[in-house]
Amino acid sequence: MPHATLAAVVIVYSIGLFKPADFRAILEVRRMEFIWALVALVGVVLVGTLNGILIAIVASLVALAYQTSDPPVHVLRRMRGTNVFRPVSREHPDDEAFPGLLLLRPEGRIFFLNASNVGNKIAPLIAQAHPDVVALDMRAVFDLEYTALKMLTDAEKKYRESGVDVWLVGLNPQVAAVVENARLGKALGSGRMFLNLEEALAAWQTRCARNSSTS
Repeated sequence: MPHATLAAVVIVYSIGLFKPADFRAILEVRRMEFIWALVALVGVVLVGTLNGILIAIVASLVALAYQTSDPPVHVLRRMRGTNVFRPVSREHPDDEAFPGLLLLRPEGRIFFLNASNVGNKIAPLIAQAHPDVVALDMRAVFDLEYTALKMLTDAEKKYRESGVDVWLVGLNPQVAAVVENARLGKALGSGRMFLNLEEALAAWQTRCARNSSTS
C-alpha cells in the first residue's frame, strides 16, 4: 500500500478516536484532568503514542506532587441553627463566626515537604484574626509525619507563650496515637484535644462564660 494511502487511512481512523465532547465533559468537572488530557493529545500527535502517554504520565505526577506539597487550609464557620461547620464562602455569608475562636481545617498528609507551607498559610490567618484559641480540625489529615509534628509542637509553644492556645480536634486514631505519644500530646493534655468541633465549641463557650463570671 502506498505511504500516502496508508497515511490517509491512519488519519481517518485517528479522527474517529478524537471526541471533543469527552474533553468538554472533563473540563466541566475537573480543569486539571482536562490539562492532562490535552498534554496526552499533543504528546501523541507530536512524538507518537507511547512517548505521548509517557509525557502525560509525567505531567500528571508533577501536578500531583505540587498538590501534595501545597495542601489547603480552610477557615471554618458554622451554618446557623446546625452543627455543620464548613469553609468560609461568599455563598454562605450568614454562617456563624466566634470572635476569639479561630477554626481551621488543614487537609491531606502533612509531612516534611509541605509542613512549612501549611504553617505559612496558618500564621497570617492567626495574625489577622487575633484569636484567643486556634482550633485545628484535623479530621481530614490522615497522616502526620515526625518533622511536621515537631513543627506543630514548636508552633504550639510559641503561640501559647504569646497568649494563644492551640487545640486539636477530630484526630483520626493513627494521628492521635502519634500526638499522644509525643511531647505535643503532653503539652496539650486532654483539655485541649477534642473528638469533634461541637465539643471544642462547647468548651470555648464554657471558657467564655467562666471568664465573664470572674471579670
